[in-house]
Amino acid sequence: MAGRLEGKTAIITGAGRGIGREVALLFAREGCRVLVNDLGTSVAGEGADAAPAAQTAAEIRAAGGEAVPHFGDVSEMDAAEDMVRKVLDEWGRLDIVVNTAGILRDRMVFNMTEEEWDAVIRVHLRGTFATTKFASIVWRQAREGGRLINFTSGSGLFGAPGQPNYAAAKMGIWGFTLSCARALGRYGVTANSIAPGAATRMTDTVPQERAGNRPRAEEARGTERDPANIAPPLVYLASDAGAWITGRCFGIAGYRITLYSNIAPQVVLQGAKPWTVDELFERMEPTFRQFVAPVQ
Repeated sequence: MAGRLEGKTAIITGAGRGIGREVALLFAREGCRVLVNDLGTSVAGEGADAAPAAQTAAEIRAAGGEAVPHFGDVSEMDAAEDMVRKVLDEWGRLDIVVNTAGILRDRMVFNMTEEEWDAVIRVHLRGTFATTKFASIVWRQAREGGRLINFTSGSGLFGAPGQPNYAAAKMGIWGFTLSCARALGRYGVTANSIAPGAATRMTDTVPQERAGNRPRAEEARGTERDPANIAPPLVYLASDAGAWITGRCFGIAGYRITLYSNIAPQVVLQGAKPWTVDELFERMEPTFRQFVAPVQ
């Protein structure tokens, strides 16, 4: 059944290419009016190009949908506020925000520069905060609900060794999303995270010897690594039917959807008085070692 998002409006960041583009196209086919945001940078966040956002918006309009492009930097507060204002001016309401915009500056932690750290944290973490802040103001005032969908990553969930900046930002986004779920639930807003697996410009930066037989982005169409496979579950989460789920993280890759468990206590060592160093040296290993697997 088409039209699952009929009458709704969405801001989708990073929607000029890759996963964001596929989400924007599918949302539009399902009746959603879309603001297509993309600064049009390189994978490393350098330069700017209006073409990706403009092309995605034009493709939506050519298919009979409604879309406007936006070329702002998600990490700039003024740009984020302008996105929300533009959606309200254009369509009078804001229902959905999907934050997919991101960059990479991969480096081992002992080689990483301050600038490489700051650039990735700024786009991913500050960018997700910026759009959410201004959307949340609208949702809090309207009290008519809203859908926030943020992109985390397996690089953060499982700790990619060559991506300390990216991993930190993506796990920060997961914590931020859970905070938003708790803070905005009283206004009917849901907030969930997505950890995607697909072939994109970002995954193309992985050296071929480590990527194995996984297809490159230009070869992924119609395969399990196609970015289009990420979009359908997001339609559900963004719809009225998805109102029952919030504060959760989904892994979406190929034809598989994984619901990750939230962090919970595994085992507790409870004392009756302040611990001494000697007592802890006696108790730590026998209590916890059986639960601690080596980090690979």
